[in-house]
Amino acid sequence: MPGCNGDTFQIFLNELSLQNPAEFKIMVLDNGAFHKAQSLIIPENIALIFLPPYSPKPNPAENVWAILKRKFTNELHHSLEEVSDFIKIAIEDLTTPKIKSICGFGYVFSGLNWTI
Repeated sequence: MPGCNGDTFQIFLNELSLQNPAEFKIMVLDNGAFHKAQSLIIPENIALIFLPPYSPKPNPAENVWAILKRKFTNELHHSLEEVSDFIKIAIEDLTTPKIKSICGFGYVFSGLNWTI
């Protein structure tokens, strides 16, 4: 998608609702403005649950961002291409076992079956 806004999030929700349409989907989201756009029409087979504001601990993805930010700190890049290459390498280094260990809060694993 060309960006993150209410229109692109609506497209995402519409497409997600078409995947296994009989399945009820619950999405846990941060409080990004586009997640709460007034124009959104939430499909009947999707529920949105929002994390409390300013609470990175319940959101395991924040730990991934923290690691990526740490790698990026004090790095000098002379072009956007160098930045892109650096980020690509950092992301490729995040293997499934690393993601599981980074996001391994007890509540994440309790009662869930990982599909990756």
